Amino acid sequence: MEFKPGLLVLLSISAVVWSVPIDRSAANQEPKDEPPPPEESVDTGLYYDRYLREVIEVLETDPHFREKLQTANAEDIKNGRLSKELDLVGHHVRTRLDELKRQEVSRLRMLLKAKLDSSNTQSLQMDHASLLKQFEHLDPHNQNTFEAKDLELLISTATKDLENYDAERHEEFKRYEMLKEHERREYLRGLDQEKREKEEKKMQELKEKHRQHPKVNAPGSVAQLREVWEETDGLDPQEFNPKTFFKLHDTNEDGVLDEQELEALFTKELEKVYDPKNEEDDMMEMEEERLRMREHIMKNVDANGDRLVSLDEFLKSTETKNFNSPKEWETLDAQPAYTEDELQRFEAELRDKEEELKRRAETLRQEQELLKERGKALEAQRKEYQQAVLEMSQRRKEQQAVDGQPPAGPNGELKFEAQSVKAEEAEAVGQSNNIPAEPPHNRPTHT
Repeated sequence: MEFKPGLLVLLSISAVVWSVPIDRSAANQEPKDEPPPPEESVDTGLYYDRYLREVIEVLETDPHFREKLQTANAEDIKNGRLSKELDLVGHHVRTRLDELKRQEVSRLRMLLKAKLDSSNTQSLQMDHASLLKQFEHLDPHNQNTFEAKDLELLISTATKDLENYDAERHEEFKRYEMLKEHERREYLRGLDQEKREKEEKKMQELKEKHRQHPKVNAPGSVAQLREVWEETDGLDPQEFNPKTFFKLHDTNEDGVLDEQELEALFTKELEKVYDPKNEEDDMMEMEEERLRMREHIMKNVDANGDRLVSLDEFLKSTETKNFNSPKEWETLDAQPAYTEDELQRFEAELRDKEEELKRRAETLRQEQELLKERGKALEAQRKEYQQAVLEMSQRRKEQQAVDGQPPAGPNGELKFEAQSVKAEEAEAVGQSNNIPAEPPHNRPTHT
C-alpha cells in the first residue's frame, strides 16, 4: 500500500527506511521502472492506528480521491477541504468505510464496557453515545455511516496527537533518566563508606569514558552529509552534490524526505557515541539523541512545517550559514536532562506511590487475615454440626432400644439385625416339629 506523502507524513504513517550502501555506478544510472520493494508499516502509536490505516487504504482505492490526494497540499489536508471530496467517491468505497466505522464503534464500546466492568461501577446502563464523545477521531452522533465529518475529525485528531508525540517521548526519557539516577543514589546509600567510594569512583570512570567520543557533526551540516556520502554511499567526497544526495536517500522516490529517511542519515554520527557492547553507553539515550537530531533538521529545514523535507527546502538549507559553518553539536552528556528540583519532585512522587502501594498491600493483608478467620469459623461450625448429628443419632438408637423397637438407620429407616432374623426362623422351625398326629379313625386300613 502506498500513501500520499503529504497525508502520510502529516499523520506520521510511513515505511521503515534503512540506509544501505549504494554503488557509485548505480548513482549515475538512469532509474529503472521497477516496482518499489514492499514497505513495512510503522505503528504510529495511536490507539486508533489500525482504523486510521484502513481508512486511508480504502480511500486510496478510489481513483478520484487518489487524484485529489496527489495534488493536495498539507494545508488542504489540515483545513478539511480534502474531506469534502468524500462525497464523490464510489459507492463500494463508501460501503467499506461505513463498515470500518461500525467496527471501530463496536471496538470502542467493548473498551468502554471493559473499563466500566473493571471499575466495578453500578451504572452499566449508561448511554454509549455520550460515552463515545470522549473519542475525538469519529463523529459519535452518527455511528453507522462514514461521512465527511468523520474524515475531517480523523485527520485533525491524528495531526494533533502526533504533534504532541515527540514532546511525550522527551518527557518519558526525562523520567527514565531520573529513575536511573534515583536507583543509583539508593544503591549507594545502602553501601558502607568504603564500598560506596569504590562504586562512585567506578561510575565516574564510566561516565568519563562515555564522554571521550569523537566529535559529532551537526545534523544536516555539510560535514555530516559528506560523511554519509563517503562512508555510507561509497562516493567520492570531492564530488558531493546535494541534489544527488537527496535523490539517493529519498528511498521510496516520493519526492520528499520523511522522518524515517532523515533518521537513517544519523546512524554514522550516533555510532561515534553509542556502542551496545559498551557498559557506559545507554541505548535509550541513543534513541533520544536520534530524536533530537531529527527535530534539529525539521526546525531548520522544514519551512512549511508539514513534517517533510522537500527537494526545494533541502537545497535552500544548503545555502545557509548553518550548513557550512554550524555550531558544534552538543550530545546529551553535555547537558543534564533534568534539574535537581525536578528530580526531588520525581522522588517525592515515587515515595507517594510507594506509600500507596504499601497501604494497598496492608489492606489486602487484612482482608486475607479476615478471610482466614472466617474460614476457621466456618470449619468450627461444620465440626459442631457433625457432632450434633452424631449425638442425635446416638440418642435415637438408645431410645429405640428402650422402647423395644428395631434400630433405625441414619435417615430414620428401620434397621433389622441378623441375629433377630435367625431367632425368628428357629422359632418357626420348632413349632413345625410339634404338629399333633392325625386321629386313628382317619388312618387308612390295609387288608
